[in-house]
Amino acid sequence: MREDFLLLNPGPVPLSDDVRTAMSEPMVSHRSSEFEAVYERAQDGLDYVFERSTLDEAETSAGGTSLVLNGTATMGMEAAVANLADEDDEVVAVVNGKFGRRFARIADRHADVTRVEFDWGSPVDVDAVADAVSDDTAVVTMVHNETSTGLLNPVEAVGELAAEHDARYVVDGVTSIGGDEFRIDDWYVDIAITDGQKALAGPPGVSALYVSKRAEAHIEGEDAPFYEDLDWHLRKSESHQTPFTSAVPLFRGLAVAVEDIRHEGMSERIARHRRQSAAFRAAFEAMGLDLFPDLNEHSTYSNTLTAVSLPNEVYGDPDEFMSEISERGVSISGGQAHLGGQIFRVSNMGNLTSEHVLRGVRTIGESFDAVGVDVDTEAALDAARDHLRQ
Repeated sequence: MREDFLLLNPGPVPLSDDVRTAMSEPMVSHRSSEFEAVYERAQDGLDYVFERSTLDEAETSAGGTSLVLNGTATMGMEAAVANLADEDDEVVAVVNGKFGRRFARIADRHADVTRVEFDWGSPVDVDAVADAVSDDTAVVTMVHNETSTGLLNPVEAVGELAAEHDARYVVDGVTSIGGDEFRIDDWYVDIAITDGQKALAGPPGVSALYVSKRAEAHIEGEDAPFYEDLDWHLRKSESHQTPFTSAVPLFRGLAVAVEDIRHEGMSERIARHRRQSAAFRAAFEAMGLDLFPDLNEHSTYSNTLTAVSLPNEVYGDPDEFMSEISERGVSISGGQAHLGGQIFRVSNMGNLTSEHVLRGVRTIGESFDAVGVDVDTEAALDAARDHLRQ
């Protein structure tokens, strides 16, 4: 692999030298004081990320608990649902993309699920969700930033519905937390989920939950999956431990990654992600391309990744286009499931610089030219620069 290889796919994202160095340190026992210090650093950094994810860094939570899990965010999604819902409980799952569907499929194994479904890439109709949520609803699940479509969903509006009916509210913030605004208390979120390999710019293989005090009151543990018993995880976290063997190098990498976020500052990090996503969108529109998702008054474009409809010349058969990008030392992602061959997705999650964004724009423009799609790469670069300078 070439030394200047650039990951622009929506996870894993590029790691800093400090994160990689931390992961290569000598091994220690996961029951040692050395590891406890690592876990505490990770918790402290995650507390900052979860509780200060606003443009002014105002506190957004009255105080919950940050947990690091030995698994990706799918483990966190299942842990949240399985610890809050019993088999006879109703879970209302909002679905308008792959990861909303994943939440519903997870909930199917643990509870009685009511799906509120929309086409992938279509915005959420809050009125339809309101019709589904009732006083009998135990849990509502939703994806904040739908990674499969590049759409930012109305977490606050749905949170108000959950709160009105006293339902626990579980939100996948996997590709938003660490890169965009996420107001835990203001949006009535009981458990928030994120992943190390996304906007936190940590290694894949670890994820994090923020468990509110209200959610803790509904977690008993006895009926939860053994490995995902959040009551056990919460108790062990008080001594900066996990119930089982911890992935020590990954915890070290995550601890450094969240400390780096604190050093940058959440307000600046959010603003940077918004500049970069606006630059990508403007660039692709200058190429004459169409952004994929549709919007309504409750939804907006993602600020951490951009989903773009492929032009007619490569629609359905993008392999040559993707190969041209790869040959230039850049990685982006295509569409998932039935969106394969219809869209491409470009991430700006993590610690990308303006130069990385411009390289991505140039690479995509040159690759389209190479496969016979006429785009104006220079106009696209000018449009991106205009936003990056703001």
